[in-house]
Amino acid sequence: MANKKYLLEPENFELETNTVWSFKKRGNWATHDAKYRGNWSPFIPRNIILRYSNPGDLILDPFIGSGTTLVEAKLLGRNGIGLDINPDATKLTRKHLKFECENPGRVVVRQGDARDLKGIADNSIDLIAAHPPYANIIQYSEDLAGDLSHFQVKDFLPEIKKVADACFRVLKKDKFCAVLMGDTRQKGCVIPLGFQVMQQFLSVGFTLKEIIIKEQHNCKVTGYWKTNSIKYNFLLLAHEYLFIFKK
Repeated sequence: MANKKYLLEPENFELETNTVWSFKKRGNWATHDAKYRGNWSPFIPRNIILRYSNPGDLILDPFIGSGTTLVEAKLLGRNGIGLDINPDATKLTRKHLKFECENPGRVVVRQGDARDLKGIADNSIDLIAAHPPYANIIQYSEDLAGDLSHFQVKDFLPEIKKVADACFRVLKKDKFCAVLMGDTRQKGCVIPLGFQVMQQFLSVGFTLKEIIIKEQHNCKVTGYWKTNSIKYNFLLLAHEYLFIFKK
């Protein structure tokens, strides 16, 4: 893979300038793809990195998934630390980082728990870009201990508070932590998971700089859910929240 030629940046890219982000094309430059279920579009970390960091800064992704954020960090000349409790995620991320580009950032991938960020020093990180699981909406392992994607909402929120506390500890003062989170629906009613997660981060000392609405496109089950939306009279959740917190 290292010798394969890739398009290394999106065509006609423009930095987002308002609080509604909508990417109809998911983004397939470098090694990005949409095969990893629930991964965020690379346009999101690209915007976050360009707006809230500088070349050479150290970026942390505590939920690497398929490595989208670290790929962007490498492309944009930022250094990165990526963690995931799931060894399958760390293996896939290392695979996606096997490409060549000019002036790459140095990135490190390791298995670890976002709830403690063990081995990362206090006040050492310049930017955090996090896309946690949305409670148990998508489960990323069968029975991996500590995998947050197995927690029901009521149990998920105390664990996310631990993540927030760990992020606050490692982030430098006046730096930013970006978190993407969506809502869920139970028994026909919306559970405002996004705002509940936001409150966990505020409770540990972060302040809120921005709330960005990220529109969802091209969900694989859209046809099925459209039919059920009409049949059972509920609206499809077609947005997520990108919270930008400041320490």
